[in-house]
Amino acid sequence: MATITEIKHDGIQKAKDYVNEVYEAVKKRDPHEKEFHQAVKEIFDSLVPVFVKHPRYMESGVLEQIVEPERIITFRVPWVDDQGKVKVNRGYRVQFNSAIGPYKGGIRFHPSVNASIIKFLGFEQIFKNSLTGQPIGGGKGGSDFDPKGKSNGEIMRFTQSFMTELCKHIDPDTDVPAGDIGVGAREIGYMFGQYKRIMGSYRAGVLTGKGLSYGGSLARTEATGYGTVYFVQEMLKDKGLSFEGKTVVVSGTGNVSIYAMEKATQFGAKVIACSDSNGFVYDRNGINLQTVKKLKEVENKRIAEYVNEHPHAEYYEGCTGIWTIPCDIALPCATQNEIDVNSAKLLVANGVIAIGEGANMPSTLEAIDVFLNNRILFGPAKAANAGGVAVSSLEMAQNSMRLSWTFEEVDAKLQQIMRNIYQNSVKASNEYGHPDNLVVGANIAGFLRVADAMIEQGIV
Repeated sequence: MATITEIKHDGIQKAKDYVNEVYEAVKKRDPHEKEFHQAVKEIFDSLVPVFVKHPRYMESGVLEQIVEPERIITFRVPWVDDQGKVKVNRGYRVQFNSAIGPYKGGIRFHPSVNASIIKFLGFEQIFKNSLTGQPIGGGKGGSDFDPKGKSNGEIMRFTQSFMTELCKHIDPDTDVPAGDIGVGAREIGYMFGQYKRIMGSYRAGVLTGKGLSYGGSLARTEATGYGTVYFVQEMLKDKGLSFEGKTVVVSGTGNVSIYAMEKATQFGAKVIACSDSNGFVYDRNGINLQTVKKLKEVENKRIAEYVNEHPHAEYYEGCTGIWTIPCDIALPCATQNEIDVNSAKLLVANGVIAIGEGANMPSTLEAIDVFLNNRILFGPAKAANAGGVAVSSLEMAQNSMRLSWTFEEVDAKLQQIMRNIYQNSVKASNEYGHPDNLVVGANIAGFLRVADAMIEQGIV
C-alpha cells in the first residue's frame, strides 16, 4: 500500500509530466516562436502545485486549450508614403481568450513585431487582465510598421489602412484594442476616426486610450507607470520599507517610464537614470522630469539631449548599460528581455532591494531566477504593469455608462486594483507553497479565474 509521501510524490510527478508534455507540444507546433515559448514556460512552471492540488484542471485539458489562441488574424496593410510610393506592412490581431470577457489588449507598431511577439503579449494579457478582477479577456495586436521618422500624414494613412481591416474583427462586446509601443493618443485618434467612418456609428467603447474629448479616461496616460509604483509600494510596505529616500533607476522614456518616475518621485524617491533605445542618462542629483517630458512628449528628441540642459549629468551610448548603475529600486519599463542574467547579477551585487516590471516580460527567465534566489523583492510584469489595462477597463465602464469620472476617482480605483492584485498574488503564493514568490503567486491567481470560467463554459 502506497504511503502518503509516495502518493504526494506521484501527484507532483504526474503534474510535472503533464505540464512538460503540453509545453513540448507548444514548441513542436510553433518551433520558431521563442518569445511565446518563454512566456508559456514562465507561466507553466508556476502551475504545477495547482495541478497537484486540483487534478480536475488536467482532466479538463485546460492547458491544451489556453495556449492556443481562439483566433489569429493576419492581414496586409498597404499605404502610401509622402513621396507617393506604395508601402506594405503586415498587421496582426491575436484574440487569445474570451473566457472572462471581450478580448482586451494593446496594439504595437514596431519593426520587431511578428507572430511570436504578438502571441507572447496576448498570452500574458490573459493572466494580467484576469488579475485586475475586471471582466476582460486577453488579446493583442500590432504591425511591423515603424512610426519613427514618419510624418503625421504617413502615420495617419497607415493607421487608417490598418483599421480598415481591423474594424471587421472588433467592437465593444467582442474585442477592445488599446495602445502599446508606437501607438499613443495620435494613433488611437486616427484609428477611432477611421472606425467611425467605416462603421457609420459612434461606439466610444471600441478603443481605449482615447483623447479626453471623445470618450477617453482621465489617469489613463499615467496608469501603467503609476500602477507599477503602487504595486512596488505594496511590496515594500509588507517588509516595513517605502520609496522614501531610495534611489531608483527606470529604463525607457515612454509613458510607462515617465509616469513611473513621476510617482516614485512623489513617494520620496530620487530617480537617478532613465534611457531610450540609443542610450541612457545618469543624473546623480536626480532626473529632472520636466526636461524629460519636454524632450519626449513635446520635442520628440533623444534622451542624449538631456545633458545640454543639465551639463552635470552623464550620457552613455547603449541602453542596456543603465543596469550598471547602483540603485535601491529598478523599474524596467522599456521592452521585453532588457534585463539578462548578467545585468541581474550586477543589480544584485550593487545592492538592489526591489524590482518592479513596468514593461512586458522585461527580465529573462534566468534573470528572474537570480532575483528570486537572492530574495530580491520582485514584482512580475503581469501583476506590476497591470495598471494600464485596469484603467482601460475603467474607460470601457465609463463609455458604457456615458459618463466620466474625475482623475481622483480613477486614481483611487487604480490604487485599490493594484493593492488587490498584490494581495491576491501573495495569498496564492502562500496557499500553493511558494511564499514571497510573486511570480508563482501572480501566475496562479490569474490562471485560476480564467481556468474556472473555461471549465464552467465547457469546451468552446
